[in-house]
Amino acid sequence: MNRYVTAERALRTAAPHALLEAARRVLAQEYAARSVELFLADYGLTVLRPVSLPPHTTEPVSAHGSPAGRAFGAQEPFVEGAHEGCVRVHLPVTVRGDRLGVLSVTLPDGEGARRDLEELADIAVVLAHEVVVAERDTDVYLRARRKDRLTLAAEMQWQLLPGRSCSGLEYELGAQLEPAYAIHGDNFDWSATAERLMLYVTSGMGEGIEASLLTNLAINALRNARRAGVAIDDQAALADQAVYAHYRGRCHPSVLMLDLELATGRAKVVDAGSPRLLRLREGVVERVTFEAQLPLGMFEETDYRAQDFAVEPGDRLVFVSDGVHAVTSPQGEAHGDAALVRAIMSTRLLPAAEVPRAILRELSGPRGQSVPKGDALVVCLDWRGRRPGDHEPRS
Repeated sequence: MNRYVTAERALRTAAPHALLEAARRVLAQEYAARSVELFLADYGLTVLRPVSLPPHTTEPVSAHGSPAGRAFGAQEPFVEGAHEGCVRVHLPVTVRGDRLGVLSVTLPDGEGARRDLEELADIAVVLAHEVVVAERDTDVYLRARRKDRLTLAAEMQWQLLPGRSCSGLEYELGAQLEPAYAIHGDNFDWSATAERLMLYVTSGMGEGIEASLLTNLAINALRNARRAGVAIDDQAALADQAVYAHYRGRCHPSVLMLDLELATGRAKVVDAGSPRLLRLREGVVERVTFEAQLPLGMFEETDYRAQDFAVEPGDRLVFVSDGVHAVTSPQGEAHGDAALVRAIMSTRLLPAAEVPRAILRELSGPRGQSVPKGDALVVCLDWRGRRPGDHEPRS
């Protein structure tokens, strides 16, 4: 049995809470690793936090300026220079485009360490898959991700999300919520098949637990309809009925819904409220407007109509909640789309997974503060399109 298969089996058979211990044991045995550390990105995407049990012996590192942060940002292995006869390799822990963190392994310096780099990178991917599965049965990895305590509303919102990034042959997706540790009702959701990508961006209503409960109801109503194979306009109508039945028009979340055909780039869109879409195409940013329809649950039995929309290869779509496009300066002056256009242009060279946080960070300048007062959500979709002969790789 070769070393990779041995390592893969060790991770797949480890107890959910013991993945790091299994990685340490098998990498020491098969690759002569001197040390192995697993770092997970925190909810704010500012630091990489070590997975360990108290008392903690490893300090968090920057998600941007550190050697581990370089591997996390570039999504490529990064090798630190030799020190005391060893090299330290940092490997992205990523599953289907969702960037979880970094696996840092110290190895004896030499040709063997660099020769094993590709194999070790594959092991880090296996570890990513196992972390996602293990989170059903243990809180070890979820606890490692938080540098501060989450509010209860934020806990509910983060557990509702599909992930923070995702990729397919035709697209790359990235999203970020702020304030990460005290979010209320803003939300995003997506689901992909071989033929379609469905994306939902929600601006919540209210504050605290009430806002989170409202969004939970709306998102699960949309998912219920989607999983029944219902068309996107009927998804909106069914979710509208569910929200109205409970709140009787007192509360009504806004949602922008996109149903994208992967083979052609043609889409159906339902615009039910305040989230907005801006498109970067050939160096020009413009706002894309749709027929404005009522938020979910405002009135009983609202009819929704889907509009046609198309994307072209190279397009970048940026979806924002009202907490972003309603940004104001410390003097109370509205910046709106002008500030967003500047932020989108200044982040145009970044990959989709990094764009949302970079836009929110740039907009915090005009706000005069490090985080928004209310919820703020950015979702970035980069569209590559499908070429003849493209097919999904086996995972």
